[in-house]
Amino acid sequence: QVHVVESGGGLVQPGGSLRLSCAASGSIFSIYVMGWYRGAPGKQRALVARIDTGGNTNYADSVKGRFTISRDNAQNTVYLQMNSLKPEDTAVYYCNVDADSGRGRSNYWGQGTQVTVSS
Repeated sequence: QVHVVESGGGLVQPGGSLRLSCAASGSIFSIYVMGWYRGAPGKQRALVARIDTGGNTNYADSVKGRFTISRDNAQNTVYLQMNSLKPEDTAVYYCNVDADSGRGRSNYWGQGTQVTVSS
């Protein structure tokens, strides 16, 4: 089993910055793509950014130029640096890890971390 835990959410004023972290642990044979999604609890999640093992990245148009995704393969960790935050960035941010636990490849989700952008 692969466990995914996010941290770093909180309340920030418009124009401010936050850095989210996500660590994967447990029975990990290999990790492929790591990504961040956001949405309201119980609702469909939208891709924010993702990064593969080669460092290739994809971003949602709404965050390009403001958010940066990075990963530390040795620590099985992915980060999301969020700058110039806007009220519309308010959401629960979920980490997704595409990994092989030794029983085949699957997607694993964290519990989510709340980001609130408000004055």
